[in-house]
Amino acid sequence: CLLFLLYIYAGRWLCRKWYLSRQLPALVAYGSALIAGLAFTGFIFTKYVFDHPNAGFIEFLYGSIPFYTVGLITGVLVKLVSVSIQNEVREAQVKAEQKESEFNLLQSQLSPHFLFNVLNNLYGISIAEHQRIPPLLLKLSNLLRYSVYGAKKQFVPLKDEVEYIKNYIGFEQIRISDRLRLTMDLEQIDDPQIQIAPLILIVFVENAFKHAKNTLTKQVDISILLEITGNFVRFAVSNSYHPEKNENTMPGEDSGLGLQNTIKRLDLLYGNDYKLMRQEEGGLYHVELILKVKD
Repeated sequence: CLLFLLYIYAGRWLCRKWYLSRQLPALVAYGSALIAGLAFTGFIFTKYVFDHPNAGFIEFLYGSIPFYTVGLITGVLVKLVSVSIQNEVREAQVKAEQKESEFNLLQSQLSPHFLFNVLNNLYGISIAEHQRIPPLLLKLSNLLRYSVYGAKKQFVPLKDEVEYIKNYIGFEQIRISDRLRLTMDLEQIDDPQIQIAPLILIVFVENAFKHAKNTLTKQVDISILLEITGNFVRFAVSNSYHPEKNENTMPGEDSGLGLQNTIKRLDLLYGNDYKLMRQEEGGLYHVELILKVKD
């Protein structure tokens, strides 16, 4: 038993020393030498320590080589399994660190993108209708408070995200005024355990207002729907869309970092647990996002 354990540790050493460096001929040579050397050691112990004077080396060698070879192979296999597990753990740690770094980078890009759009709009309004700035600033304060503190979390209660969307829509209603025809059906979410990644849904609402107000029509049509269906959140947005006015681009293709980063964040945070569909039909652009509820 002691010699068998010795062969196992010898196999581990042999695997680490030679197989992992891909020197197969050296592995065979050193393995054979180890088997012969340890077999001879076993013969000496059997003959002189355990007092078997009739034991012959050749007979002992033939009888012990298969047994000790199994021990050597066992040691090699144990080392291979150990190295494989260590490599998988290391790769998982690297991937987790990469995802965390990429997630932090994407979030840091998203908030400035949104703030840039809002401040740009405020500047335009301040020139023509400065009296409307105070209520807009109040809305902006609520928006920024959530975008600053909410964006630091990986997931937030869905009800907070819905409230954020309502504040943003209120901001846009003040800005666009009578030109907007809005249909909004947001399901009442009271359970704080139903969670979602922050600042995901708002990007589609923001793009809807951005592209709808660039149409040639006097009225801006936007509809927003949010509902819980089983374990999934369904979020659908439709808006007026005029291809010629938008330079033959689909909404989102020229939306900068916002939509691009949102899709990347969806891939990172939800993997296969989301579905995003986009299409243009009959002067309307439709976006539908289905997310698995995080609880």
